[in-house]
Amino acid sequence: MALNNAPFAIFIGQPNCGKSTLFNAIAGHKAQTSNFPGTTVKHTHSKVNIGGRLLNIIDLPGTYSLNPADPAEKVALTHLFQETPDLVINVVDASILGRSLELTLELIEMELPMVMALNMTDLAEKKGIKVDPHKLGALLGVPVIPTIATRGKGIQELLEAAFKCLESSCLGTRLKWSGDVEEEIEKLIESLPRDFSCLANKRFTAIKMIESGNLFCTQFLAEINPALKKSLDEVRVNLERKRRLPVYEVIAAERHHLSQKIFEESSRVRRGKTVSWQERLDGLIMHPLLGYIILLIVFLSFFFLIFKVGSPLETLLLKPFSGWKAVLAARLGNGLLFHVADGLLQGIGGGVAIVLPYFVPLLFLMALLEDIGYLARAGFLLDTFMHRIGLHGKSVSPFILGFGCNVPAIVSTRILESRRDRILTSLLIPFIPCSARTTIILALVAFYLGPIWALGFYAANVLLLAVLGRVISLFMKDASPGLILEIPSLKIPSLKNILFKIYFQLKAFVLFAWPLLVAGSVVLGLIQSMHWDRVINAVLSPLVANVLGLPKELGVTLVFGFLRKELSLLMMLQALGVGYQNLLSVITRDQMIVFTVFVSFFIPCLSTFAILWKESGKKIAFISAGLSISVAVIVSFLVRLII
Repeated sequence: MALNNAPFAIFIGQPNCGKSTLFNAIAGHKAQTSNFPGTTVKHTHSKVNIGGRLLNIIDLPGTYSLNPADPAEKVALTHLFQETPDLVINVVDASILGRSLELTLELIEMELPMVMALNMTDLAEKKGIKVDPHKLGALLGVPVIPTIATRGKGIQELLEAAFKCLESSCLGTRLKWSGDVEEEIEKLIESLPRDFSCLANKRFTAIKMIESGNLFCTQFLAEINPALKKSLDEVRVNLERKRRLPVYEVIAAERHHLSQKIFEESSRVRRGKTVSWQERLDGLIMHPLLGYIILLIVFLSFFFLIFKVGSPLETLLLKPFSGWKAVLAARLGNGLLFHVADGLLQGIGGGVAIVLPYFVPLLFLMALLEDIGYLARAGFLLDTFMHRIGLHGKSVSPFILGFGCNVPAIVSTRILESRRDRILTSLLIPFIPCSARTTIILALVAFYLGPIWALGFYAANVLLLAVLGRVISLFMKDASPGLILEIPSLKIPSLKNILFKIYFQLKAFVLFAWPLLVAGSVVLGLIQSMHWDRVINAVLSPLVANVLGLPKELGVTLVFGFLRKELSLLMMLQALGVGYQNLLSVITRDQMIVFTVFVSFFIPCLSTFAILWKESGKKIAFISAGLSISVAVIVSFLVRLII
């Protein structure tokens, strides 16, 4: 298949093999992220010009096999089968070559032109593994190009091999399995109809039918062929009887043994007598006691650095916007035009001066920890705790990202394999204080009551998150599938790779969340100019004044908080008609605590609600909103009674 008259190549490999790093090194900033048609599963694609020759490239989600359980992998591979690529670029981790080759053998069975990128060769050599790419290529029948994606090594050679392969069709060598297994596969192949063209070829289709236990192809599932079904059942029974194993284990064992054999024939392993510094460091990080102490230090340092960088930046960037507001007031008066212009200014200023100063350092540190390989280890250490709230350690990464902004945190739940875990994590993320709500906590609780109160607030927040996770998981039918987590090797991070990750995350924020931020601010300005805030206060007075015990003027801040969380603080001051330094002259300390608690747990902001709708559907978005409102009212009322 060719897109826009240019060849179509896919990058495919197991998770943590450096596939996306290699893709980004080739595609650069031209890469775009979009959905597969009719799904919410994302893929990155780009058109590159190599010496005057065009090539369309797509980076598919990482997958361990071509028979996956993860929905994202299923969608990606459905498109692999339906839209046959002109070339497959198989990226493998040279440091774990024996295991990586299992996916390679499946790809070779598809009989598509293929080039192998033997990535992380530097890491393999540090482990004492020396791979001979020429010998490996001869055994597989495809070009094997050594690469180090983080340094850009081997990329030119890989692209040259790709174009040569497009011209000469490097289909690979069909590798035979054990005689008894081959005999059963041939029986099923003979039973397939002559015009059978569901998957890549008859052999690949027969193997998948044996492995998966069904006819695999929709046209046969709709109208089952009795003779074929009988042949398939006989083959599966024969294999299970001969090997005394479930048939899927028979197929997996064949690939595993063959991949290990190829690895042994193409590689030399030299065992060193000394333990490397990476292994020593890994022993400390994953230690059953010291590991948790290191984890606590890392996370405390993580947030300290974010706020140490973000706070002065916020103060610096807010100054010019404050000055421009005064200019607008002087020139436009207090009419409709001023309120609209002021709303536009606050929307832009909120993104530049309030969100970005915290968001960018958080993205940098997240990408740094991920590139080093620490996030996977943090997930492993926290797996036991996460299981107690109905999740597993892989949900840690979205939760951490939620402290910066809930929007990318919800998007990042795509890394979770089961829909159950994605929904539960997405429902809990809005209860994590994002940078906007953290601004309110620091500006009110920490400033007026002291940092110990703010720390206690965060501790109570984590406790509430655990309780909610446990309660919500009781209403879900399925249990968490458990943690199957790849622990990548510790490595020195690549600044280029980190910058790429920051760029793509910021691009998503600018294109999706920021327009909502600006639009919400303009709507806010219109509401003020028409004095609808008085009506809102009157409607919400029973909740605000009677249940929460707050001044009724604060009702309008709830609506503004839905548009933008940080506006709750700004509008609180405006609604009460006081300056920041004189706030305690019109409300009590207890009212300030109740207000902070309510705003922190109240309905997600407009951007978060919109991304929940987009990612999980309308039903989940409204469940999240209802859950947040209920929790905010109940917890705030209890806090009012206690204090």
